[in-house]
Amino acid sequence: MDTLSRLEATIADRLSADPDSSYVARLHRGGTPAIARKLGEEAVEAVIAALSGSDDELTGEAADVLFHLLVLLCEKRIPLAAVLGELERREGMSGLDEKAGRNPKE
Repeated sequence: MDTLSRLEATIADRLSADPDSSYVARLHRGGTPAIARKLGEEAVEAVIAALSGSDDELTGEAADVLFHLLVLLCEKRIPLAAVLGELERREGMSGLDEKAGRNPKE
């Protein structure tokens, strides 16, 4: 988790950087819609790699998904700790039970 925590801090620092020199700042300039689209693209690429790529390709795409998810969380001011807390809350719970207990809109 130290790697993800360091990455989260780096992303937060780069939000205010020059978009001409920082990929994170460029994504931030596009706002939530641009970041969400990029996360979606990376998720699709991860699915494709899982179905037809090598383990190395999937590993790279999974890293891209995690990176872009952290950028989106940072954009929305949701700390990684909140996501980890939600995962801890769900720990030991059946996935079917957890899903059944959600809001019907989800």
